[in-house]
Amino acid sequence: MKITIISGSHRLHSQSRKVADHIRRTLLEEQLADQAETFSLEGNPLPFWDEGVWNADPGWEERLAPLRALLRESDGFVIVSPEWHGQVPSGLKNLFLLVGKQEVGHKPALIVTVSSADGGAYPVAELRMSSYKNNRILYIPEQVIVRHVEKVLNPDPADNDPDADGYFRRRILWSLKVLRAYAEALGPVRESGVVWSDEFGFGM
Repeated sequence: MKITIISGSHRLHSQSRKVADHIRRTLLEEQLADQAETFSLEGNPLPFWDEGVWNADPGWEERLAPLRALLRESDGFVIVSPEWHGQVPSGLKNLFLLVGKQEVGHKPALIVTVSSADGGAYPVAELRMSSYKNNRILYIPEQVIVRHVEKVLNPDPADNDPDADGYFRRRILWSLKVLRAYAEALGPVRESGVVWSDEFGFGM
């Protein structure tokens, strides 16, 4: 079982990366995944989409090859997104333009959003509404919204609000168990071949 965590913040040393690192540790320590890797958008390493992606431009092919391989090898995903002005960061939305159903199609994903205050709901709605159509990533019904993120999931317990920190650790662990169950269940769906269609290659 391999789970890949995508940390969607462009910022260096972001709270999203902190949450992603906690999720990776939890997956491994709780033996919910044999492998868990993080792909971070720190510094926004992926240029914005252009037509060269569709035309097998050599530059794009070289740039995307490692990411495509990582995602193809994965059985499920955790998408960690901050809320910037009520939105998903542009680099994270761009990533969903650059990958397709061969990499993420019909694989489960858990949405985890991050807010410094009481927000975090808008990115959940945005990802569910507009990031899955053609690549066929499957968001599971559960989600986690980490509010007041600076006060939870810190390595030093003195930096955490004890009640909130304990709650989010338990909620994340439970949600990851649900994600693993979906990952196990969806493998046979992909292997059946019924989900792959040349005629209906794009979502409606």
